[in-house]
Amino acid sequence: MSRIGKYPVPVPAGVEVRIDGAKVRAKGKLGELDVAIPDGIEVKLDDGKVVVTPLSEHRKVRVMWGTIRTLINNIVTGVSKGFTVELELAGVGYRAAVQGKDLVLQLGFSHEIKYPIPTGITVKTEKPTQIAISGADRKQVGQIAAEIRAYRPPEPYKGKGVKYANEKILRKEGKKK
Repeated sequence: MSRIGKYPVPVPAGVEVRIDGAKVRAKGKLGELDVAIPDGIEVKLDDGKVVVTPLSEHRKVRVMWGTIRTLINNIVTGVSKGFTVELELAGVGYRAAVQGKDLVLQLGFSHEIKYPIPTGITVKTEKPTQIAISGADRKQVGQIAAEIRAYRPPEPYKGKGVKYANEKILRKEGKKK
């Protein structure tokens, strides 16, 4: 029995949800997103709420029940409010700037890194050491943040690198004489 799957997904004002066969589409002020529904899962729209129910008790169906409910919740939230991931740069000379459609990173290498910003994603750098990535698709926002962090992940001795704003870095003690 899924604990997450049994809760309905509330649809806020300004968001239109449609069920087209094996797809659920959500349209709002930030765009339009959709989720494919696998076999064995039924999705209904009742009184401004999306209800997800399994059609059988097979293990795969029970596993996908909560997953599909969460994916539908993510697209509804994405088209209404959007998602934001914040990154911080720590290190001498580490900087980030947006130039046109590229994010230019200086992370201590001999060259600067130009990361192309995909459509539907907004990248802001209010300070040279902070990056805010926002968009409607939670998966895409998280993937872009992970790719940027992968250029220079934080190291445990001095804490230099690119880290998430809410990430705690376990620090190690250096060598002693």
